[in-house]
Amino acid sequence: MELLVKQIAHIESPFGTKFGVPRQAGLVEVPCRVVFEPEYRVAEAVRGLEGFEYVWLLWGFHLNRADAHAAWSPTVRPPRLGGNKRVGVFATRSPYRPNPVGLSSVKLLNISIESGLGPVLTVSGADLVDGTPIYDIKPYVAYADSHEGARSGFAAEAPGTLLEVIDPEGFLERMPGDDADALRKTLGQDPRPHYQDDPERVYGMTFNGKDIRFRVSNDTAVILSVK
Repeated sequence: MELLVKQIAHIESPFGTKFGVPRQAGLVEVPCRVVFEPEYRVAEAVRGLEGFEYVWLLWGFHLNRADAHAAWSPTVRPPRLGGNKRVGVFATRSPYRPNPVGLSSVKLLNISIESGLGPVLTVSGADLVDGTPIYDIKPYVAYADSHEGARSGFAAEAPGTLLEVIDPEGFLERMPGDDADALRKTLGQDPRPHYQDDPERVYGMTFNGKDIRFRVSNDTAVILSVK
């Protein structure tokens, strides 16, 4: 029997493109909004959710190539291993898999009821591109979802800050405080593909509608412009 999956919501995120999105949930505490599709804008559907501190988002890699899941590869090269070593796709969280489905644990900051939108969830720590379709929301239950001391393979430790971020022109000073902090942390995670290390290359990403340009050299990210 074919499983019918419906989009129930989408996320409003400051990350406008895949490039620059944190590689895992929780690495950058930037607020996002989960907005329900019209059919699901019913306050009763989230009754009781306010009692949970974290929720699971089940979502789709909607920006994958149309044929990416059909021509799937049994092995991939995860960035965590430098992009040079292949491991099994089911041992990674790669977006290129038979079913383009992602799973993220995010912090639930607030639930509001907004005119015309119904319940809106404000969450923090999402690793989703703006507009990503969400297929389900489930509460995070600590006694069942947390396994203290569990082995985590090649991802045993959370990545630290990889790059020092330099802003010689003071662009961050002209941004709202939360945006400036989130952008600094995002760049500090080094959003570049791990096979790219050209100190002269200018990289670009979008953040909250702003076009960010930067260059990386000697473990330092230099912000060149914010437009």
